Amino acid sequence: MSGKGQPKTAKYIFVTGGVTSSLGKGIIASSLAKLLQARGLSVTIQKLDPYINIDPGTLNPYEHGECYVTNDGAETDLDLGHYERFLGVPTSQANNITTGRVYFNVITKERRGDYLGKTVQVVPHITDEIKQNILLLGATGQYDIVITELGGCVGDIESLPFIEAARQLKWDLGEKNTLFIHLTLVPYIAAAGELKTKPTQHSVRALSEYGIQPDIIVCRTEHPIPQEMRRKIALFCNVSPNDVIEAMDAETIYDVPLLMRKEKLDQRALYKLDIYNDKDADLEQWKNFLGKLKNPTEQITIGLVGKYVELKDSYKSIAEGLIHAGAVNETKVNVVWISSENLVEGDYQKKLENLDGILVAPGFGERGIEGKINAVKYARENKVPFFGICLGMQCAVIEYARNVIGLENAHSSEMNKETPYPVIDLMEEQKLVTNKGGTMRLGAYACKLEKGSLAHHVYGKLNIQERHRHRYEFNNAYLEQFKNAGMSPTGINPDSGLVEVVELKDHPFFIGVQFHPEYKSNVANPAPLFVHFVKAALRNAIPLMKGTTK
Repeated sequence: MSGKGQPKTAKYIFVTGGVTSSLGKGIIASSLAKLLQARGLSVTIQKLDPYINIDPGTLNPYEHGECYVTNDGAETDLDLGHYERFLGVPTSQANNITTGRVYFNVITKERRGDYLGKTVQVVPHITDEIKQNILLLGATGQYDIVITELGGCVGDIESLPFIEAARQLKWDLGEKNTLFIHLTLVPYIAAAGELKTKPTQHSVRALSEYGIQPDIIVCRTEHPIPQEMRRKIALFCNVSPNDVIEAMDAETIYDVPLLMRKEKLDQRALYKLDIYNDKDADLEQWKNFLGKLKNPTEQITIGLVGKYVELKDSYKSIAEGLIHAGAVNETKVNVVWISSENLVEGDYQKKLENLDGILVAPGFGERGIEGKINAVKYARENKVPFFGICLGMQCAVIEYARNVIGLENAHSSEMNKETPYPVIDLMEEQKLVTNKGGTMRLGAYACKLEKGSLAHHVYGKLNIQERHRHRYEFNNAYLEQFKNAGMSPTGINPDSGLVEVVELKDHPFFIGVQFHPEYKSNVANPAPLFVHFVKAALRNAIPLMKGTTK
């Protein structure tokens, strides 16, 4: 790609989408990146989001799904989770750019006088800022290829500046250094019994009106696309028939890299970018993972207790972490999505029966909090394997304070500022914070584990690093009371002394963590806590499978 001793000169692939949202641009981008990585190339992916929020940190999960957090503390789009899960390479703030951040940067420069009194306009100032951000990753010299996913649909008003910036980059960098892949829909009309290409034609025409001719068209479809129909799409959309790629609905997202390899997407991309690479994509580890995922020897049922369960993307990384852990254990993990609001009153225990494990998910705010606390109590008293993440860990602390230590009405000061026993309280440095966006404890922090603890056994080492996203912490004023009552703080931040992990010793598996281990789980390296939680749930399930009591 570059001369000996010279930094790599990155080439750029842009992935756009048409017809409708949620076609899977992130999965196509991740799959192509995986194939190129498996050929020995260094690849990264970034996401351009058209919304005006600076980042998704303040968005309700119902609005945008999960907020994914990187090592450097960036609150980003959930597609970055897909990028990391497929590539096994950490992302950063540079991998997610929003319209809000672009405009914020431009307006800040204008206020500073950087534009020397010129009229600030979408072209060139906004588009230049976008281009600068797109090129940032490639300028590091670390990557052969940078894949940029443009959020939204072609034709959306919000995404026009991104489209224009990408068009300009093709002109700036040259034909062989840029590639445009357009993902579109080929719908099946059941009444007519046929696939229709017209939406794809209109989508490509709309893109071409903005000055971009796609090099490759990826067609999302429920049914195989006949060769004759591929030629028709190629003819009307001005591409070679070899550049019309079929993307059939898959059993799992982890099938998509293999499907794209079969369609020769990586070969076409390399050819178009004039990159000579005769290596076969080494996907043996990937195939091994898929083999275990699709051929489980056991199955378990995990109850995921949360307040946003109606939109499963709110807990995307947790769901994928359970899939990774299930494959390691050759176990199918059936997830029962339980709204914590349904566990507040009445005979809530019935909703938790027949579960092999209970995971209490993260979240913010008072709604459904008592249901989460009830779920913890049920898991503790009935010896059901329990895993609490962030607020889930805090609920475990509150439940133990109330029902074991005897601190009546103990709570988190987030939910009840008047609680007599704030066992979870606002971090000291957070007490003067007024702005909500980007001000939590974010990103990777160190944690020292207690030797011989469950956490130590799970991780196999004493010093770990995990990612955080929270404002409230375990209140160390109650630390000795918890220790004396049997809840052990087995993970401590070595710099601040804050409690990161709590666990119970007289329980098959009971652990709560303040951090988010799901963010680092990927196909190659499943999160250890998820692996051991699934293993514990499997141990819990097997006696029932044999017809005995637990």
